[in-house]
Amino acid sequence: MTTRVPVGIVLNGVTGRMGYRQHLVRSLLAIREAGGVPLRDGTLLWPELLLVGRSEAKLRDIATRHGLTDWTTDLGAALARPDMAVYFDAQVTSEREKAIGLAIAAGKHIYTEKPTATTLHGAIELARAADAAGLRHGVVQDKLFLPGLRKLQRLVDAGFFGKILSVRGEFGYWVFEGDWQQAQRPSWNYRSADGGGIVVDMFPHWHYVLEQIFAPVRAVTAHVTTHIPRRWDERGEAYEATADDAAYAIFELEGGVVAQINSSWAVRVNRDELVEFQVDGTEGSAVAGLRNCRIQHRATTPKPVWNPDLPVGHSFRDQWQEVPDNEDFDNGFKAQWEMFLRHIAQDAPYTWDLWAGARGVQLAELGLQSAREGRRIELPELER
Repeated sequence: MTTRVPVGIVLNGVTGRMGYRQHLVRSLLAIREAGGVPLRDGTLLWPELLLVGRSEAKLRDIATRHGLTDWTTDLGAALARPDMAVYFDAQVTSEREKAIGLAIAAGKHIYTEKPTATTLHGAIELARAADAAGLRHGVVQDKLFLPGLRKLQRLVDAGFFGKILSVRGEFGYWVFEGDWQQAQRPSWNYRSADGGGIVVDMFPHWHYVLEQIFAPVRAVTAHVTTHIPRRWDERGEAYEATADDAAYAIFELEGGVVAQINSSWAVRVNRDELVEFQVDGTEGSAVAGLRNCRIQHRATTPKPVWNPDLPVGHSFRDQWQEVPDNEDFDNGFKAQWEMFLRHIAQDAPYTWDLWAGARGVQLAELGLQSAREGRRIELPELER
């Protein structure tokens, strides 16, 4: 009979969209449904879940819906429990730093959504404190596990591109203002005082995507703006949008690669997927999205000719080849949870720690500074 080893996890922020859907339902409950996380010695690591949030009614509803019994609105009491080994945070950004600090002080291993703090100083202090306490810590970097980017990573590892020249990214969609159509994102996203803004939200993502797949970011030049200055909240009340809802950035990578990424919640989608990256190299190019990836090799590249006097008689997209799956892609959030739990239980490799999270916060902070000052800013190495 297989031995099941429990690991207690405090889940803070499960009443929110991301905490509930991706981390609770599609990750930890899915792991439980599969019987646990298999370890090298044949045992199964079994997540014991303690739900934490501010609303008793919402917590009770979620727990009842999924057959869970352990929940509380008292974070201090949750962190004081010796049977809880891990603290996970999916709260609003403005609440995260304080809660993670309390969890570190309580001796809990840390796994958290990003950004890890609202300032670089805060993110660094969390990383230093976790290191000093001898704790394991990790930051969610889910886009690395997307099928489209996994295929892109496969191409990079195989040397498909030759010398990589540039990366162009397009991300975003139209988030409704909330007056005649309910917004798809919470209103706090558009209030800077609550930790909102697309730079704070998305630049940490772009940092780890660029750093892990291509090369470290060495400099940033950004322009940010608030295209939609007036929105309506969950109660239907109008409010001033004080946070940026679009950012247009150039990231200079180590080795000379130039990455341009547009991020916007005020753009209507004319792409195959909500996020796409085009990578151009001397030997070939690729366009990767959430799930799909298409390539065009040097030897099969057509010879376009600029002639505005004649209509184009072919489809440029038809000249690209689809990269096959070649494997089954699990939910990215679930896959990373399994990696982090193995990291805790058997010291399995894990590189996406609070220091990686701090580098993402650094890029967001310097991106905003670049926009304010209208200049290019280099990224210094973080001092541990």
